[in-house]
Amino acid sequence: MKKVWVVLFLVSGLQLAGCRSQEPLRGFDEQQPAVAAPSRKVAYDSNLRPVRSSPSRSRSRASREPLLDREPVLVPREEQVATARIESAEEATPARTTSRSRTTKPTPRQPELVTASVDQLEPVVSPSAVSSYDKTVRVDRGLVAVDESGNSGNISITYPRPDYGIIQVDKTMPQEVRLNTPFTYIIRVTNLTETMLTQITITEVLSKDFEFKGSDPTAKTEDDHLIWEIDSLGPRASKSIKISGIATSARPLDFCTSVTHTASDCALVKVVEPALELVLNVPPEALLCEPIPVEFVVTNTGTGVAANVQIVDTLPAGLQTTDGKGKVALEAGTLAAGESRRFSIKLRATRVGTYVNKAVASSAAGLTAESEPAMTNVRQPVLVLTKTGAKRQYLGRSVTYDLTITNKGDGPAQNTVIEDIIPPGVTNIEATAGAQFAGSKLVWELGTLEPNTSKSVKVSYTPTREGELMATATASAYCAEPVSDSIRTAITGIAATRLEVLDEEDPVEVGMKTTYVIEVVNQGSAADTNIRISAVLDDKLQYVSSAGATAGSVVGKTINFAPLRILEPKGKATWKIVVKGAIAGDVRLKVSMHTDQLALPVEETEATHVYQQFGNGN
Repeated sequence: MKKVWVVLFLVSGLQLAGCRSQEPLRGFDEQQPAVAAPSRKVAYDSNLRPVRSSPSRSRSRASREPLLDREPVLVPREEQVATARIESAEEATPARTTSRSRTTKPTPRQPELVTASVDQLEPVVSPSAVSSYDKTVRVDRGLVAVDESGNSGNISITYPRPDYGIIQVDKTMPQEVRLNTPFTYIIRVTNLTETMLTQITITEVLSKDFEFKGSDPTAKTEDDHLIWEIDSLGPRASKSIKISGIATSARPLDFCTSVTHTASDCALVKVVEPALELVLNVPPEALLCEPIPVEFVVTNTGTGVAANVQIVDTLPAGLQTTDGKGKVALEAGTLAAGESRRFSIKLRATRVGTYVNKAVASSAAGLTAESEPAMTNVRQPVLVLTKTGAKRQYLGRSVTYDLTITNKGDGPAQNTVIEDIIPPGVTNIEATAGAQFAGSKLVWELGTLEPNTSKSVKVSYTPTREGELMATATASAYCAEPVSDSIRTAITGIAATRLEVLDEEDPVEVGMKTTYVIEVVNQGSAADTNIRISAVLDDKLQYVSSAGATAGSVVGKTINFAPLRILEPKGKATWKIVVKGAIAGDVRLKVSMHTDQLALPVEETEATHVYQQFGNGN
């Protein structure tokens, strides 16, 4: 019986040794190399479970093969204890070896015994034990290295096998814990390769006598299994997992860890997506007479190269290129990611109006981009000039004209100018402020005339001759058709005939002669015609003779002169009548003048005193 208890104690100790570590607990993600000090070893599989040994008849052959070449058989914990008890009961002496190849007692369907050799085997040296992660991995026939040299246990497992290490799992656990007292242990996973490992799954099977409190990072729980999934682990990198809990019974705790992973040979393929963006810039307003600047900006806003990029703009009706084409085609070539090309052209409108334009950019790979609609309002100023004034004026009088310029278009009339042509035969020229003489013209510079607005100026001059006065003015502005306006003024003269009568001798003695001078002067600007002069003598006067511009005739006391056909402006005509004083007294000569330009006759009277000479003694 004593031997049975010794074997049971030995098996329990080996199970506890599988979860021990000699180093104290470390923080999460802290690098912890495996420690493999010389000590007693036990063979376990990847889930930290004892491996059932092979039958005795194949022991010699199996001992020559690496342990990893055999397929491990898991033995449940209850079966392990039962097997250990049976084996211990059959031992004859303490010196009996554990190898079943020496067992000769046949037992039907006896469970296989756990190999619990006390031979001093060389422990597996984990690559993580080297601070620089040396690539050299010591080949050992064992799967697990267990260190029991300190107060904590360190278990190192190298997958898939010690001589070809890809992943190393280190478990750092306390060698003993108090009942119902929280404790923590750490699992650290290390990538032993120079490449990235992906889809790593760590599964921890908890002891039935362990109450799980939490883990960092948080695990996914399934019954008594804790599962952590690591998406990727870089070359020589490590990840640590901290598990906390409480021992709920005095029985030994066993924790088994398994790991799976995917080793990927990844090739990076760059995925690109070029994209085009087209911006069309046009001025919002333009004048009909000037070119319209248009700018195209095409940009590769995506990734990768956009090859053979072309811009096409089909122009709306009424809009064309400077060489008369209705379509614009531009080659932008190849655009790298983020690269832009800018094109500037000029268009012309054939009529006023609003034009909406859109352009399209495309590439050889089928990329397309359409610009936002761009609108341009094409306008034009339209000038209207009016010149007003008198249609008839007398010669010598000034003539005044009003000149009004109006913009009846929809565009501003820039640099508006009015020019008035000075007609020949005028003098005394006057104009409103701002006028300048330029040869035979008067010029007003009025600046910009907005649509539906007007400006006016005045000019006046005096004609120097009769006839028709042609007064002409012109107006012009930028981008507007020049305009002109004329007015005809008839210039006529006005007759202003003056009649004067003078006596050359006054007073005159009875029986003596005196002469009356009749003078007609045209002071006007026009000739006077059909001038007729008649004179009536006083009874105290006696007719003697007459002469002058025309011949006269006497009828009683009336003297009539023949009509004078025309008297030019500033002209003068003279007639004379010779009389004799017949009776002393105050006498009168009454002269009348009729002309075609005078509606009423002009009358003039000249007084003469006729006296009688006194004799001696009277």
